[in-house]
Amino acid sequence: MTAHTHYLWFETARRQEIIDITDQVAEQVRASRIREGYVLVSAMHISASVFVNDHESGLWHDILHWLEHTVAPWDPARYRHNDTGEDNAAAHLRSLTIGHEVIVPVTRGALDLGPWQRVFYGEWDGQRRKRVVIKVLGE
Repeated sequence: MTAHTHYLWFETARRQEIIDITDQVAEQVRASRIREGYVLVSAMHISASVFVNDHESGLWHDILHWLEHTVAPWDPARYRHNDTGEDNAAAHLRSLTIGHEVIVPVTRGALDLGPWQRVFYGEWDGQRRKRVVIKVLGE
């Protein structure tokens, strides 16, 4: 089995952002020269996510609204984690909800995604340097 590893670095302008990283992941699959296998894409921070969904601005709005109003409102006073001097407990809960990694099949040297699927980095506590690991495994 062959392995190829690459890191993407992010420093977002806003505290919360959704970034389409599909093209960067696909480029690393091509660079790996792996024809059949998998690619793991994983956020290396506990206040960020990687997920697969549709690239549609209305959906992004809905996801951010759902996280803020249903899952984990950004209200530092309501979380015990923030008693330590942090203010990002909501970001940790959002990461738990969305997940921090995905595995995508690689078929004939390309990402094997459905017609509307894209790979996204979700930043829930940004404005500082963070990274994602892309690990392509296969033959």
